[in-house]
Amino acid sequence: MKTPTNQPFLDAVKTMITHVGEDVTREGLLKTPQRVLKAYEFMFGGYQEDPQAILNSAMFASSNDEMVLIKDIEFYSTCEHHLLPIIGRAHVAYIPDGKVVGLSKIPRVVDVFARRMQIQEQLTEQIADALMHSIAPKGVAVVIQARHMCMEMRGVEKISSTTTSSALRGLFKRDEKTRAEFFSLINSSGGHRY
Repeated sequence: MKTPTNQPFLDAVKTMITHVGEDVTREGLLKTPQRVLKAYEFMFGGYQEDPQAILNSAMFASSNDEMVLIKDIEFYSTCEHHLLPIIGRAHVAYIPDGKVVGLSKIPRVVDVFARRMQIQEQLTEQIADALMHSIAPKGVAVVIQARHMCMEMRGVEKISSTTTSSALRGLFKRDEKTRAEFFSLINSSGGHRY
């Protein structure tokens, strides 16, 4: 159902369709503006979520002080420069300091930041900083490997090229042994590689 607040968005989609040379009255395109609206509401739903609240909702006391790693967290984001997809995987680790967070919350935080207009470098930093702030661990490490459709579908058209970015905090930044263990674990067999 059209509402006054949605109408400018729907009109903008119609303008884009017309601009590329299509007929907005063609049967296959009649409902496209509404479909795009729903897709955008989902793809950019991260603006409506608070990563700190997600993490704080499942915090538990723990004596564990060994690395906790979640590998190969799939995500889909949108390049803020071209509004084209970024498709990737995140590897996130932290070293607890008196408390741990529910494992499902880490992929949820990845999705919160991924479902915003992004550049990969900033996405990596935002995930690491959210974990450092909420959990206050001894260290956090985030590595993201992603494909950027703005490089593959247009521009340089380099198919299957990947970009890797990292954000290291605390022990992962200061201690070479801890950092090496993290990179060894994310590169071990069983994981996906781009």
